[in-house]
Amino acid sequence: MPQLIRLVARRMPADREAVAAALCDVRRKAWTGKLMDLANRFGESWVRRADAEAAAASIATPEPDEDQLRHALRTVIAARLRAAGPDAQAALDSISAELLDATGHLLPADRHATLAQQVAWAFGLDRTETASFVAAAIRAEDRRRAELRGAEQAARAKRRDEVARLRAWEKSLVGIEGIPGLLGCTPKEALRWAGAGLLPVARRQRDRGGRERWEFDPAEIIPLKRDSAEWRRAEQEAAPTRKGEAPQKVSLTRVGNAAIARVAALDRYAAHFATARAMQRRIVLVTGPTNSGKSHTALDRLSTSESGYALAPLRLLAHEFRDALESRGVEASLSTGEERIHVPGSRHLAATVEMCPLRNPVDVAIVDEAQLLHDRDRGAAWTAAIMGVPAREVFVLGAPECIPMVERIAQLCGDSVEKVSLERKGPLRAAAAPVGIGDLKAGDALIAFSRRDVLDFRAELVRRGRRVAVIYGALSPEVRRAEAARFRNGEADIVVATDAIGMGLNLPIRRIVFSALKKFDGEGRRDLNAQEVKQIGGRAGRFGRFEEGIVAVLAGAGSPDFVRHLLNAPPAPPAELRPQVQPDADIVQAVAAEIGSDSLFGVLARIKRAVLRLDDPNYRLADMTQAAAIASAIDGVGLALMDRWTYALCPVDERDNGIQRLARWAVDHAAGRPVVPPAAGRLPDPMQASGEELQRGEKVHKRLVAWRWLSLRFPAAYPDMERAEAETMRLDHWIEDVLRQQRRGRTALAG
Repeated sequence: MPQLIRLVARRMPADREAVAAALCDVRRKAWTGKLMDLANRFGESWVRRADAEAAAASIATPEPDEDQLRHALRTVIAARLRAAGPDAQAALDSISAELLDATGHLLPADRHATLAQQVAWAFGLDRTETASFVAAAIRAEDRRRAELRGAEQAARAKRRDEVARLRAWEKSLVGIEGIPGLLGCTPKEALRWAGAGLLPVARRQRDRGGRERWEFDPAEIIPLKRDSAEWRRAEQEAAPTRKGEAPQKVSLTRVGNAAIARVAALDRYAAHFATARAMQRRIVLVTGPTNSGKSHTALDRLSTSESGYALAPLRLLAHEFRDALESRGVEASLSTGEERIHVPGSRHLAATVEMCPLRNPVDVAIVDEAQLLHDRDRGAAWTAAIMGVPAREVFVLGAPECIPMVERIAQLCGDSVEKVSLERKGPLRAAAAPVGIGDLKAGDALIAFSRRDVLDFRAELVRRGRRVAVIYGALSPEVRRAEAARFRNGEADIVVATDAIGMGLNLPIRRIVFSALKKFDGEGRRDLNAQEVKQIGGRAGRFGRFEEGIVAVLAGAGSPDFVRHLLNAPPAPPAELRPQVQPDADIVQAVAAEIGSDSLFGVLARIKRAVLRLDDPNYRLADMTQAAAIASAIDGVGLALMDRWTYALCPVDERDNGIQRLARWAVDHAAGRPVVPPAAGRLPDPMQASGEELQRGEKVHKRLVAWRWLSLRFPAAYPDMERAEAETMRLDHWIEDVLRQQRRGRTALAG
C-alpha cells in the first residue's frame, strides 16, 4: 500500500486509469514470480526471467487470471522463438542447443515435444502443419538421442578396453633381471645392451629409494633375440687384444620398432622440428619490463626482412602486430585459431603462437611474451614455437624471468643466443599510501581478479558519477579493443580490468591501483608474485604521456609496502627449467601404431604413462587433462583418430559444458549433418540488460569461438561460417553497447 500511494501521488491528479496503472506497477514483481512458477510447473525450462518480466510488463489489468498471465508469457516467448531462427526448424534447433549448452542435459522427450509445439505456434503453422512438424521433431530427436547414447556407450566401452589394455601391458613389463630369460644372455650382457640403447625401454620408474628402474616390453624384446648373437660377436671383436689396452668402441645399430623411435622423440623433442634443425638459427633474447620497447625493437627488424613471422599470445595482439607491420609499410597476412586473412603476395604473417608455421623457412621471427613458457595451460605452445619456428633470426621477447628457460631451450636446439636487456622508458614507483575508491582519478586503472569484482567496481564507480570502461578475459578481442579505445579517447575516465590488461593493450594509464593483492590461480588463493605485479603495474606511466607510472593499492586491500617490495624484487629463479612439451599429430599417430589401438584416450594414456618419464632431464610433459577428457567423451563417435585429435585440441570451457557440447557436435559431424552455429536469440535492450544476460551473451560468444575454430578445420561439417561471423559481430556490438551504459543507480549490469 505505501508503494501504491507513492506511485499514485506521482500521477496526481489521478483518475481510475492512473490508479489501475499504478496498481499494475506494484503487482508486476509478484506476477513475474508467478509466471516463473507456472513455467517451472509445466517444465518449460526455456522460459527466462527476462521473459516473465516482459510478460508482466505487458499486462494492463490489475487482476489478471492465470490464463491471461499464460497468454502474455506465450506472446513474449513466441517473439523470442521467432527471433531464434529464420524458420521453425532452425528456431527449434537453436533453442534446444541453447538449453543443452546451459544445462549439459537434453530436454526430456515430452518437454522437447512441448517446445516443438510452441515453436510451431510462434511461426503460425496451422493444425496439420503443427502435427507434422512436432512428429518430425520427435523422430529427429529420438534418432539423435539414440546416436548420442550409442556414442557414449561406445566411448565407455573403449575406455574400459583401453584401461584394461594399459594395465595388462604394465603387468607384462619386466625389469632388467628378466632380460636374460627372454634373450638367452647373461645378466651382464643385458646391462650392457640396455645401456648401449639396444634394448628399447618401455617405461622408467623410480623406486622408493630414488633409484631408476627400467622396464621392458617382452613383446619388443623377444624379436631382438636373433640380433643378440651379432651384438655378442661385435663386442668380442671390439675386446682388447693386449693387457692394458682399452676396448674399441662398439658400433651397433639399434634394432627396434620404428614407431617406438618416433614416439620416444618426446625426450628428444628439439629434433622433432626438422626444418628448424636444418637451419643455422640465432636467437635474440630481448628482455625488459613492461613499457621498455621490446616489441618496437623487434618489429623494426622484422619490417626490414624479406620474410617473417610475428607470433603473439592473443588474437588481439596478433592483430596489433599486423597493424604495426602495415604502419611500417609491410603487408602481412593473419592466422589465428578462428580467423584467417590472406594477403596475396605477402611474405609476412602475424599469428597466435599456437598457429606457428613449422615448415616454411623465413628470415626473421618474433615470439612474444616468452615468460608464458612457465604457464601451466599454454607453456608447451611456447616451447614448440621457440624450438620449431624456422627462422634464421628469432627474436624472443619477454620479462627477465624467462631468461633461464630460453637459454635452456637454445642449448637443447644447438642455437646461439644474443641477449639484449632493455630498461623501462619512464620511472615506476609505488604509492606511499592506499587509495580510496572515491579518490580514483581520470587516467587510473583499477585491477580486480574476477569478472564479478570488475562489474561490481564498475557499478559502484558509475553510481558515483564516473565514466568507466571495463576489460576482462571473457570479453572478445573486439570488445576489449573498443573498451580500450573509449578509455584512450577520453570517453571513459577510469578503466576497471582484470590481469588481462597486463598483456598488450597499450593504454594511457597514469596509475595502476590493485583492488586485491591475492588471486585465485585455478587451484587456490595466493599472494600476487613479483612478475605479476611488475607485468600489470608496468602498464602505468605511458611514455610521452606521463612522466612516471604509479602503482598503488586500494584502501583496505593490503599494504603499499607489499607492492613496493615486489616492484623492486629481482627476477625469481624459476622452480622448473625443463620446458613443457606435448604430442602433436605425428606423435599421436606413432603411438597409435605402436599400441595397435584406434582409441584416442588409449593413446593419450600411453603417452602420459610411458613415453616421457617424470624425471626426464630435459623436458616435462604438459598437462593433457582436458584433451584426455574430450578424447574419453568422443572416442565412440565414428570419426577418424586424427579428426578426434583435432577435436581434443579445440578451445572449450569445461565449466560451460564445453566437452558435452563438443561430443554432440562430433555426433552430428560423424552422421553427416551440418553443425549449426550457436546463436544468442533475441537480445534485450542494452539499457535494460542484467548481469545474467550479459554473462549469457559472453558464453554464447565463447561457444561461437569454438565453432569457428572447428569450422576452419572441418568446413564441410561446419559450413555456415558467414552466419557464425554475423552472430559473433552482433554479440560484439551488443556487449559493447551494454558496457557503454553509464546510468547511475540500477546500472545496466545489475541483477
